[in-house]
Amino acid sequence: MKVLLSIRPEYAEKILTGEKRYEFRRCIPKTPGISTVVIYATLPVGKVVGEFKVERILSERPNELWAKTKEYAGITRDFFEQYFSGRDHGHAFEVRSTKRYGKPKPLTRFLENGIAPQSFCYLN
Repeated sequence: MKVLLSIRPEYAEKILTGEKRYEFRRCIPKTPGISTVVIYATLPVGKVVGEFKVERILSERPNELWAKTKEYAGITRDFFEQYFSGRDHGHAFEVRSTKRYGKPKPLTRFLENGIAPQSFCYLN
């Protein structure tokens, strides 16, 4: 199963270069078996730039999640803490392998309506 995630361009780039090996989320898809994440780099890029295979999805209390992911989080501790402020649990997609598209693709190639999801959406 594939999902499309809206990711800030700077973090999308870090994922594709291997600097960031975890993509953090406050909520995750409820359907099990997510194997691939398609990366929509938000504006100003506004294109689908690549994808990654999911090793696993971690779901932990924020302090435990940071302890497990900090080496390749690709974000600062301050940003992490702000992002998960007030949350009992946080989630992270662990990146197994990445594929950068040779040419970024328009969102309409993946979503007929061309509207970027707030967080994620399932793909066929």
